[in-house]
Amino acid sequence: MSKKILILAGDFVEDYELMVPFQCLLMLGYKVDVVCPDKKAGEQIKTAIHDFEGDQTYTEKPGHNFTLNATFDEIDETTYDALVVPGGRAPEYIRLYPRVIEIVKDFNSKNKPIASICHGIQLLVAADVVEGKTCSCYPACAPDVNKNGGTWTDIGFEAAYVDGNLVTAAAWPAHPQWLAKFNELLK
Repeated sequence: MSKKILILAGDFVEDYELMVPFQCLLMLGYKVDVVCPDKKAGEQIKTAIHDFEGDQTYTEKPGHNFTLNATFDEIDETTYDALVVPGGRAPEYIRLYPRVIEIVKDFNSKNKPIASICHGIQLLVAADVVEGKTCSCYPACAPDVNKNGGTWTDIGFEAAYVDGNLVTAAAWPAHPQWLAKFNELLK
């Protein structure tokens, strides 16, 4: 039986950080459901493309629309084997939904693999998952990790870091390592 993976997303999730993992994990044979609070299967979310063009921080452009394939209010997180939390702007506001925090806490309490990239760490911080863990994330989120009992590690933008059940990375250039290390945890 194929393992089931849940992806928590929302409007203006980072385009690559949703699209690439979704497609790669499907290609590897996993069942992947993408949900967004207050939305149903068949509805769309907007994405944003974040790029690194020499400015002090990333730039943001409109991305693709992504069609959700599962309904947030109908999921049972206990039936999933792993969780993916992409970055972008979505994590900053979906962390305000108590049910989202419950889901993240449930995966962590059962030591199930959690892959977080970029600003996805904001969900892990809000769910008290980073305490005692070493994590990577977009550097602007490093203070959040450190102030909540975790340790931010600066591994650059093309590497990923594993600490127990967490696989974290700073941004989409790390996809090859991030997804490979996540896939290892899934085996």
